[in-house]
Amino acid sequence: MARVPAAVLTAANRIRRVPRALTRHYRARQAPSTIQLVPQPHPWGRALGLVTVVLLGAWLGLLIVGNVRVSVGPMNTTMTLRPSVSGGTKINVSPLGALQLDSHVAPVRLDVNVDQLDPERAQALVDYPERLSGLQDEIAQDVARGTRDLAIRSCVAVVTGATALGLAVYRRPRRALAAGGLALALLAASGGTAAATWNPNSVLEPKFSGLLSSAPSLVGDARSIVTEFDVYQKELARLVTNVTKLYDATSTLPTYQPDPTTIRVLHVSDIHLNPASWKIIASLVEQYQVNVIVDSGDTMDHGSAAENGFLDPIEDLGAPYVWVRGNHDSMITQQYLEDLKNVRVLDDGRARTVAGLRFAGIGDPQFTPDRTNKPGAEASQELTGARLASALRDQQAAGTPVDVAIAHEPSAAREVDGVVPLALAGHLHRNGMEILEQGTRLRNEGSTGGSGLRAVEGKYPDPIEASILYFDRDTKRLQAWDEIELGGLGLTTAEVSRHLPEENQPGNTPTPSPSP
Repeated sequence: MARVPAAVLTAANRIRRVPRALTRHYRARQAPSTIQLVPQPHPWGRALGLVTVVLLGAWLGLLIVGNVRVSVGPMNTTMTLRPSVSGGTKINVSPLGALQLDSHVAPVRLDVNVDQLDPERAQALVDYPERLSGLQDEIAQDVARGTRDLAIRSCVAVVTGATALGLAVYRRPRRALAAGGLALALLAASGGTAAATWNPNSVLEPKFSGLLSSAPSLVGDARSIVTEFDVYQKELARLVTNVTKLYDATSTLPTYQPDPTTIRVLHVSDIHLNPASWKIIASLVEQYQVNVIVDSGDTMDHGSAAENGFLDPIEDLGAPYVWVRGNHDSMITQQYLEDLKNVRVLDDGRARTVAGLRFAGIGDPQFTPDRTNKPGAEASQELTGARLASALRDQQAAGTPVDVAIAHEPSAAREVDGVVPLALAGHLHRNGMEILEQGTRLRNEGSTGGSGLRAVEGKYPDPIEASILYFDRDTKRLQAWDEIELGGLGLTTAEVSRHLPEENQPGNTPTPSPSP
C-alpha cells in the first residue's frame, strides 16, 4: 500500500476540524439569544416592590425627622404625622392619658404630645386673667403655624426617606428619584383627603383614655357648659394654676356637682354572671351620680335557680334598677328579681315612672341558655316588638306617654319606631346608636360583663361596656351620652367618649319627638 505523506495527513486533519470550529463559533454567537429567553420580572411585581420601598422609606423618614416642636398656649408640644388606617388626631397628655378626635379620614394620623407646661406663660395667664379672652385665638394661631411647619417637614422627611431607601435597594439614581416623587405624591394625596374630610365638630365628641377618662364627669353635660360659660371661663384661670399638679397625677379640680336639671341613666346589658360587673356598676353610679340603672337583659347565663344568689348585690348598687328579661334569663330569674327591694321588672309592655322618666319594656320571647336558635326566632321578636308598640300607643292615648322603651333584642326594639323617642336594647355584645326611619333613636349596649364566661373563648378578651345617658328633666329628651369601655379580663385600660345628638350641637335646633 502506498504511504501517504505526513504533510497530506496534517492538511486533512485541519480540514476535518473546520466544521467543528464553525459549530462552536456559531453556538457561541447564539448564546446571548438564549439569555434573552429568561423571563423578565412582571411589571406588577416591579410596581409592588417600588410601592413597598416608598411606603417603608416614607415611614422611616417620618419616624426619624418628621416631627416639629410647637408652643401651643402655655404648653410645649411635639406634633408628628404617623401612618394610620382610620386617621384622626391623638393628643397625648402624659401621665394623665390621651384624647382622641375623629378629625379626619386619611391614611395619616396627627399625634400631638404635650411635653411640658411653660411655667412663665402659665403664670402670666394667672396674673393677667384678661388674656384668657384671647387665648382661643392664640392657640388657633399656634396650631396653624405648627401644622404648616409639620407639613413642610413631613414632605422633606418622606422624600428623603423614600429616596435614600430607593437608592440603597435599586442602586439607580433614576429609580431612587422616582421613589421620592411617588412618596411626595402619596403624602399630598393623603393631605388632600384629610382636608376634604376635615371635621371641626370632632372636638364635641372626644374619646378619653387613662386618668382623663373621668373628664366627662368633671365637665358635666354640654348644656351646662354653654349656659354657664362665664363661670367656666373664670374657673379656667384656677384650672391653669393646678396644671402642674395634674402632671403629678394629683388633681385639685373641684368635686363635680350634679346638675339638678339633668337625669343620669346608666345603661348596662349582657352581664352573663360576671361578678366583677357589680363593683363596676356601683363605681359608675357613684362617679356619675346616676339616678337610675337600666339593664336590657341577659344578666344570667343559664337562668337556673342556683344562680339567683348572683343577683343579690343589686340591692346595694345605690340606684333603682329597671330590668327586662333576656334570652338567657328564665322566669325563675324574673320572679326572684321582682322580690328585690329596688328592682323594677318590666314585661308585657307595662310602664313604670322611675327618677322622673317613664319606662316601658317587654321580656325576650325565647329562653335559649344553650345558645341555640329556635325556628321562627326573628318572627317572634317582631311580634314581641309589635306588642310593646301597641302598649306604648295605649299609654300615649291615656295621656301618660313613655319616654324610654326597653327590649333585649334590637329586632324587637325596632318595632317601636315612631312611638317613643328612645329605645334601649342589648344582645349583640357591641354598642351602637342609630336613628330609625320614623325618628326613634335606638341605643344598643355592649356586654357589661365582658361576655361573661365566654370572655376567654376568643384570642382577646371582650371589653366591658356601659353608657351614661343624660336626659333633660323638663323635656325628657336625650341631651348626650358617654360610652364607657373597660379592658376585658386581665386588662386595665379605660376609655370614655362623649357624644351629642345632632340637635344638641351648637347652631342646631331641637327636632320634634316622634308621634304615633
